[in-house]
Amino acid sequence: MVMGKLQAVPGELQAAGTMDTKAEAISLLVDGELEHERVEHACSSLREPGCIRTWVCYHVIGDALRGVATMPAGFAARFSEHLAAEPTVLAPTRARPTPTAVAWAAAATIAAVSVVGWVALTTMPGGDVGPAIAAAKQAATIRAADARPRVDNEYLLVHQEYSPTTAIQGVRPYLRAVAASEPDARP
Repeated sequence: MVMGKLQAVPGELQAAGTMDTKAEAISLLVDGELEHERVEHACSSLREPGCIRTWVCYHVIGDALRGVATMPAGFAARFSEHLAAEPTVLAPTRARPTPTAVAWAAAATIAAVSVVGWVALTTMPGGDVGPAIAAAKQAATIRAADARPRVDNEYLLVHQEYSPTTAIQGVRPYLRAVAASEPDARP
């Protein structure tokens, strides 16, 4: 019944109610649900152009819903011939970059290298590197015994790894501080 409203042509002299009842009768006829008494009347109304358009439209909708495709004779053969005649393209040709794009890329690369070089040179210590090498050689000659701090109490020196100043997290409340007033006093 909805399709009948869409099929009505504004210039026709038919009343909208008449077209709706005819479209409904055509819909029922296409679906095979029209009563036998009304079939003759519905078939006689198919002589009108509006009813023919409605009939064709309902059949196309029904074919589409059922998945029935009506192709012209020989369509598949013609399609296969046209498809075989087309050239096969395996890969599209690669577009060459324009000289302007190459120039901009080279300029950007040079600018990036210049910025990195400038930052590296400004952060490095300037001047002569001779004193730094001499200080490194002198540090290598110091013995481990000379690097050890002087401690009066050997007990504290031996157990320095348990000192609360080390990077042991969460142990400080369980440690006791040890202090000695005399160098050889025992806690």
